[in-house]
Amino acid sequence: MKLKGRGSVILFPLPFQGHINPMLQLANILHERGFSISIIHTRFNSPNPLNYPLFRFYPISDGLSENHVISSDPNRIVAFVKFLNSNCQTPFRDCLAKLISTSLEDEDPIACLVTDALWYSTQAVADDLKLPRIVLRTSNVSSFIVLSSMSLLFEKGYLPLQDSVAEMEVPELPQFRFKDIAMLEASDRESFLQFTEILVQETKASSGIILNSCEDLEQEFLSKLSLLFPIPVFLIGPFHKYFPASSSSLLPQDRTCISWLDKQQPNSVIYVSFGSVAAIEEADFLEVAWGLANSMQPFLWVVRPGLVQGSEWLELLPNGFLKMVGERAHIVKWAPQQEVLAHPSTGAFWTHCGWNSTLESLCEGVPMICQPSFGDQKTDSRFVSHVWRVGVHLEFKIERGEIERAIRRLMVEPEGQEIRERIKLIKDKINLCLKPGGSSYKSLDNLVSYILSM
Repeated sequence: MKLKGRGSVILFPLPFQGHINPMLQLANILHERGFSISIIHTRFNSPNPLNYPLFRFYPISDGLSENHVISSDPNRIVAFVKFLNSNCQTPFRDCLAKLISTSLEDEDPIACLVTDALWYSTQAVADDLKLPRIVLRTSNVSSFIVLSSMSLLFEKGYLPLQDSVAEMEVPELPQFRFKDIAMLEASDRESFLQFTEILVQETKASSGIILNSCEDLEQEFLSKLSLLFPIPVFLIGPFHKYFPASSSSLLPQDRTCISWLDKQQPNSVIYVSFGSVAAIEEADFLEVAWGLANSMQPFLWVVRPGLVQGSEWLELLPNGFLKMVGERAHIVKWAPQQEVLAHPSTGAFWTHCGWNSTLESLCEGVPMICQPSFGDQKTDSRFVSHVWRVGVHLEFKIERGEIERAIRRLMVEPEGQEIRERIKLIKDKINLCLKPGGSSYKSLDNLVSYILSM
């Protein structure tokens, strides 16, 4: 039951699918704890207000065309985030100032502002308007530490990545190899370092950090995070487990995959999805197709329009492929992922290892095949395959034989059963953290008290 009015919280998500989802999930959590919710958002990739009738939505201009497409190139993504921060700062300030003025007239005080960590330009606005800003970091603790250490890693000569040391452990971060911390191959090193430095600086200037993770998963990194960011930190995740599955998807979900899963054997299906941004080459797409077909396992494959640049959808598949795999395969443009992972027929998840996907798979006890592209996907993948040991990592060239072997390791061979047992323990640990007395439950209580004290 929602508690009585505790004031208002204003949230500002970054307009990427993987950032909008956790921000709106956090909004639901805070609303359940008694806060009224206002969402400031860009017109680009706008959330649908009809899905959230209890929230108020305020669009701001962003300077983007309606048909703008987010590039899958990591360097262009960084440039896009910088563009958004520059373009949206003034419209954001105007909107926020108006909401503050209205709240004073309505006697509905604004407790604080919560913005995505990548909206670093909002700290100056919050300071000017005398409003506390809390940062939401949509990745996990370990990857945030790596990102925050970029300047140091370059200073020490660890980056740019050298082939001779790629497989060696990083002395300061022994869970990772040098290849794992090379989040992207920066085409402009100075610009990238400037981006990470301002992100760290403006996060340190904030009033606190919320992370969609839990202490039980990342205990060993919390002390490192406290040294880097001497401000309150709240690990209250997994956000999506607070409520039944709900969708803030920007893409239409094809629910025929659920009825198809209903017809499959328990733990038999390999679910394949590479997220909302990643793109692959045509040759790799064909290797994925043949690797799945040759594995002889049923598979549910999300082929997002734009997954292969220049293609509409499935026209690149070999002639006769769909007829050959028949009912053993189901291919959709987008799927209700939480429901798919929770389905008893789903036995493995071939993923890009974005944090939302990784966490959802851990929560449902589904082993992973990891194929990271850039950013925190690389550190997440390392944790899945070598720290938690609940998946296998496709590290090298995408090749049908390697794909088939990885699927068999998880779905058929004894190693797969051992992995299932390990991930079941992690699933149980995560479930406990959300119960009364659990780490995330207590951290959420602390967060609510902290917001009320502002």
